[in-house]
Amino acid sequence: FPFPVEYGYAAVVEVVEGPERLRGRLAFALAPHRTVLRLPAAALHPLPEGLSPGRAALAANMETALNAVWDAGIAPGDRVAVLGAGLLGCLVARLAARIPGTEVTLADVTPERAETARALGLAFAGPGELPGEADVAVNASASAAGLAAALGALGDEGRCVELSWHGAGETPVPLGGAFHARRLSIVSSQVGRLPPGRAPRWDHRRRLAKALS
Repeated sequence: FPFPVEYGYAAVVEVVEGPERLRGRLAFALAPHRTVLRLPAAALHPLPEGLSPGRAALAANMETALNAVWDAGIAPGDRVAVLGAGLLGCLVARLAARIPGTEVTLADVTPERAETARALGLAFAGPGELPGEADVAVNASASAAGLAAALGALGDEGRCVELSWHGAGETPVPLGGAFHARRLSIVSSQVGRLPPGRAPRWDHRRRLAKALS
């Protein structure tokens, strides 16, 4: 990016000037991190009653997780493996676990994250411990090893959703082994665009409002 760069895009603000319906309210904005901001009123998303500013700061991550669950097509009863127990992986796994009947396993190479999985009511797996035969696997590990493990966790015709940001480098994708024989698929998920099946009815504002709720 050209210098100077205003970094950040997850601001929770108190509205001090603007339309009466917004003044004095807390709101979320996809805006650079500053002490004071001047934004269009349409860029503000008032916080729902009872939502704390600290939790609301995660709204952009929740929006990404919601988009990933849509892209994954997770359905009631599915076995779901989520690789990477960072913030995004935890949010995806938590959303998936709230779909009736799903069996969700959160996997990570850091053993201490088992405690986080338990707090979220999720099963946890370390390296090589995923049960397999998953209907859907989501890679949120930002690693080639995580992508390989996600593909390895799938059953026949299973879907792998690549949610990680791998940057400008190259990431090897294991397309040998059982990839073709089991007719596996890999799909990308990126929050900048709505899934085609929802785009006719949803826009970014509706999706962010749902994430905040």
